[in-house]
Amino acid sequence: MTSAETGSTVVVVTWRGAAHVEACLEALAAQTRPHRTLVIDNASDDGTAALLKAHPSKPQIIRLKRNTGYAGAMAVALEHTTTPAIAWLNDDAAPEPTWLAELEDTLDEQPLAAAVTSRLELADGTTQSTGVRLTADGHGADLTEPVDEVFGFCGGAALLRTDAVRAVGGVPASFFCYYEDTDTAWRLRLAGWHVVSAPKARVRHLHGASTRPGSPLFHRWNERNRLLMLLRCAPAAVAVRELVRFAVITALLPLRRNKPGAANFHVGLRARVLAEVVMRLPATLRARRRTGEITTLGRGAIWDAWAGL
Repeated sequence: MTSAETGSTVVVVTWRGAAHVEACLEALAAQTRPHRTLVIDNASDDGTAALLKAHPSKPQIIRLKRNTGYAGAMAVALEHTTTPAIAWLNDDAAPEPTWLAELEDTLDEQPLAAAVTSRLELADGTTQSTGVRLTADGHGADLTEPVDEVFGFCGGAALLRTDAVRAVGGVPASFFCYYEDTDTAWRLRLAGWHVVSAPKARVRHLHGASTRPGSPLFHRWNERNRLLMLLRCAPAAVAVRELVRFAVITALLPLRRNKPGAANFHVGLRARVLAEVVMRLPATLRARRRTGEITTLGRGAIWDAWAGL
C-alpha cells in the first residue's frame, strides 16, 4: 500500500512551546512521506501562536481557548482527522526524515496492529522508549530494548489507525496529561488489536520540555490517571486491589518515620489523588461499561498475557 493510499495526519500538541516547536516542524517538513501536519495550540501565551502562523511549512493550526492538556488536545485532533492514520508527536520531539515512512510501512505490514510506536532517544543519544510495558501493579513503563510487539505505544511519537481509535472510544480527554496513551492501548488490545514497535522510526526527544517529570503536578496526574486507567480497563480485582493499596499506603504514611522524599509520597498529594478518583468514579464506571461493549478479549486474558513482562 502506498503512502498516498494510507495517508497520515501528524498531530503536534503544543503549550508554551516557543523554544522548541520550530525544530519539530522543521523535522516534519523534512519527512520523506507526504502528510498533513495539524498543530493543536493549548492556549499558549509565550509567542507560540505567532511562530506557528509564520512557519514556512504552513501547518494547519487549531488554537484552543484554554489549556486542555495533551489528552484534551489529542481528543480535539481526532475530531479533525480525516486520514486513515493519525500520528501523535510531542512538540519537543524531532523525528528523523524517514520516521513517518517507517511507521506507515510497519502499519501496512501489520494488518492486525492498530498502533506502531517509535524509538525515542534523549538528547545524549540514550534510548528513552521503544514502547510501553505493563508492570505487575498496572503502571505503564518504557521499554528501552527493541522488541517486535509491545503492550502499548508511547504517546510522544506513534502512529495509529484513526478508525480503530474512534471505535474504542477515542482519547480520554479528561486525563489532561499522562496515561492517555496506555489507556488507549488497553482499549485497542481489548478490542483485539495488536501494538507493535518500529525501532528504525527514530525521534530525538527533549524529555520534559513542557512538563517537569518528578514535580508534584506530574505525580498527581500520573498517580490519578494510572488508577483511573485501571478502573476503566483492567480486571475488576486488579483495579480494586491497586486502589485499596494506594489508599492504605496513604493512610499509613503519617506513621512512618522514614518517608520517601518523592512528591508522590506526600500525604496531601495522595489524598487529592484519591479525592479526584472518587469524584470521577461514576463517569469512570460508565466508561468501563462502554469499553466492555467493544471488548472481544477478556480483561483477565490481557492482564495475564502482559502484566509484569
